[in-house]
Amino acid sequence: MTTNVTNFIADLDGGVFEEKLSHALSLVASGVVEHNKTGKVKIELDISRIGNSYQVSIGHKLSFMAPTSRGKTSEEDSTQTPMHVGSKGKLTLFPEGQNQLFDKHGNIHAE
Repeated sequence: MTTNVTNFIADLDGGVFEEKLSHALSLVASGVVEHNKTGKVKIELDISRIGNSYQVSIGHKLSFMAPTSRGKTSEEDSTQTPMHVGSKGKLTLFPEGQNQLFDKHGNIHAE
């Protein structure tokens, strides 16, 4: 099983990255249509190992350029999220095979 990209994007920065990306895409698309000029959204990911663990730090940078009537507006944002590396390099927020700690009622599982 490989990395689920939908879950991966949703997990970055606790879901905040996904919100920022959504906002940037909408802002750029709106500027492109309104001003008939091109725009740009860039996502950059830097991956580095955390110590000798099976974890990596995902550095994620989002930058965009949206056209305006007299030029452009741009922004850049960088954050990091630690992730676990499972079998075949699958990236997840929590380790694979981690047992459920709580039941559906919020009680600690007794196994």
